[in-house]
Amino acid sequence: METHKFDTRASFQAALDDCFARARLTLRCFDPDFATWELGSTRNDTLLRAFLRQGGRFQLVAHGTARLERDAPRFLRLLQDYAHAIECRVTNRSLRHLTDSFCIADERDLVRRYHSDFFRGEAEIDAPSSTQSALERYTAIWAETNPGLHANVTGL
Repeated sequence: METHKFDTRASFQAALDDCFARARLTLRCFDPDFATWELGSTRNDTLLRAFLRQGGRFQLVAHGTARLERDAPRFLRLLQDYAHAIECRVTNRSLRHLTDSFCIADERDLVRRYHSDFFRGEAEIDAPSSTQSALERYTAIWAETNPGLHANVTGL
């Protein structure tokens, strides 16, 4: 198990890139709006396409998808191309107070920001016991969501 602390946008993005690159089966992500995740960047498009081509499943939960729809056209194309493997959901009002941000890859790697307004957080690599509590939390959040962003809804 490795733990890496981070506190800048660049170090958060590097941890997220590593998490995306290591994933083989599942990526489960939660963020209020994914505004700082750069899901529409060329780099993330390349990493996520490689993951999805190998049969991976990508689940995202947000409080709202307006930022992705407005600022991430590459991600919208990715959603269109891999609609069978990507599921975007939106939280119910009862969860709108949640402000942390995290990504779980294959139930063994975790990138976590303590608050979505700041880049302070940590990445845990090969840490299935540490990721277990985050996975349980993600499952509880997922249970309180509704269908969100779809390729056909955005007009693609």
